[in-house]
Amino acid sequence: MTPNIAYIAALIGDPTRANMLTALLSGKALTATELAIEGEISTSTASHHLNQLIEGKLIRVRKQGRHRYFQLFDHNIAALLKQLLNISSALSLNKVATGPKDPRLKQARVCYDHLAGTLGVTLYDSLILNQYIIEQDNSTQLTKSGRHFFEAMDNDIFTSNTNQRPQCKTCLDWSERRSHMAGQLGKWILTDLLNKKWAVRDLDSRAIEFTPQGLIQFSKRYGI
Repeated sequence: MTPNIAYIAALIGDPTRANMLTALLSGKALTATELAIEGEISTSTASHHLNQLIEGKLIRVRKQGRHRYFQLFDHNIAALLKQLLNISSALSLNKVATGPKDPRLKQARVCYDHLAGTLGVTLYDSLILNQYIIEQDNSTQLTKSGRHFFEAMDNDIFTSNTNQRPQCKTCLDWSERRSHMAGQLGKWILTDLLNKKWAVRDLDSRAIEFTPQGLIQFSKRYGI
């Protein structure tokens, strides 16, 4: 069967569904009511759009008791949406300002399941400077010293990859227009810093707020 690009493009291209999908880039599971607010529509209308997105395998449903929550289908869908955001910004009439207007989002935010923003780009640069990763043949690879560095913090970091995601993968940052770390390693770094309470996620946006001490510890660990 020939892949139907037009079908997927039409699902994403609707403004209401596009707003819903963008909201899900936070990585959080959201309810139909929450997504209706994002789409500026009624809950009943939102259900219609959500059913279309489920059928198109752009989102999935998670049930918790009597409640239903919606998430992006997987990291591939998140990567597609992020690329569309970058293309959209590049084609905008505003050629100077890029990315979100909120300075907190520019500084640090969630990009599906990894760290983005100025701190995400700075982290990536530091990993290269410390030779924990290298850019080679249009891809990013973990070095031997990089593997030792991360395995010293978590022996299981590279053994729990159930969906065969790349260890290292670059993601073009929406605001900085430079690379930040995605893939399995990017997910681990974000999860780890949140678990250590070096930063907290904003309740109603993708922003991540580092505590003063948390930023010091984060910078010290990764040589920023």
